[in-house]
Amino acid sequence: MRLKLAVTALAAACALPIQASAAEGEVNIYSYRQAYLLEPLLNAFKEETGIETNVVFAKKGLAERLEREGRNSPADLVMTVDISRLSELVERNLVQSVDNETLEENIPENLRHPDGKWFALTTRGRLIFASKERVEEGEITSYEDLADDKWEDRICTRSGKHPYNIALFSSMIAHHGEEATEEWLEGLKDNLARRPQGGDRDQIKAIHAGECDIAIGNSYYYGNMLNDENQREQAEAVRLVFPNADGRGTHINISGVALTNSAPNRENAIRLMEFLSQPEAQKIYAEANTEYPANPDVKPSGIVAEWGDINPDDLSLQEIADNRDAAVRMVDRVDYDN
Repeated sequence: MRLKLAVTALAAACALPIQASAAEGEVNIYSYRQAYLLEPLLNAFKEETGIETNVVFAKKGLAERLEREGRNSPADLVMTVDISRLSELVERNLVQSVDNETLEENIPENLRHPDGKWFALTTRGRLIFASKERVEEGEITSYEDLADDKWEDRICTRSGKHPYNIALFSSMIAHHGEEATEEWLEGLKDNLARRPQGGDRDQIKAIHAGECDIAIGNSYYYGNMLNDENQREQAEAVRLVFPNADGRGTHINISGVALTNSAPNRENAIRLMEFLSQPEAQKIYAEANTEYPANPDVKPSGIVAEWGDINPDDLSLQEIADNRDAAVRMVDRVDYDN
């Protein structure tokens, strides 16, 4: 049965099957991204090309599902967030290389796999949130500052093992080496106001509540809170700090897309990948979740543009992925979450 675009996410193991046979004019997508983010994009793609898109939305388990289905999987593309999830697809040999001039022109080299096994579609900064009342502007400017003992008992974060933090810690390893990064991570832990908990929005809420003065979080959470009248007051209690903006640049993570090994509709799938990398789709996709376009020719718009320019760290996301295991072991060694 052909799936129509769902409104809510479904667990992959429970989702209805996509028709397995290849059919002209279709693309089958497994997605961790929410329906409201994809619907405008896929509608625009159909209007331009006439190609139907069938989507299974999931919260977890897509890699395992692809492994079970093997060469008979109906999925053409996987759309997901975070470099760790994209790397997992590569490590499990579930996706194939795409050698495509359009994608290579539109997506910078550091935002795609060296062999074309995944491509970024949007980016988000891992920022510092600072209390407007209790932290002076310019008082903290870098990730390295988070370990300064002046912030003792003043910082909130989510779990150190969450993929967003692991990616940040991995980037610190790439820039400073393991020994220096572990010393920094111990300093950050010593400055925590409470045990790591909750999500990125919860860190902003904790600043508003006076539980801490500094927090770490993804830029789009702040944007989404500003757009939510029930959370706007909490978001307005903090100012954004783009760490290391005057140096190597702010750490970024991505949402991305990869072509599966089975890909029964390979040509149509690559056509959709090309479409997603082009200006019209980049603008739609980035605006939907207050993110930054991956295509450098497309400028941020809306509320994101109001924050000013981001100077993104040009470190290869693949290098960050390569340091992931070292970062996880480091979080365990310093017992960060305890």
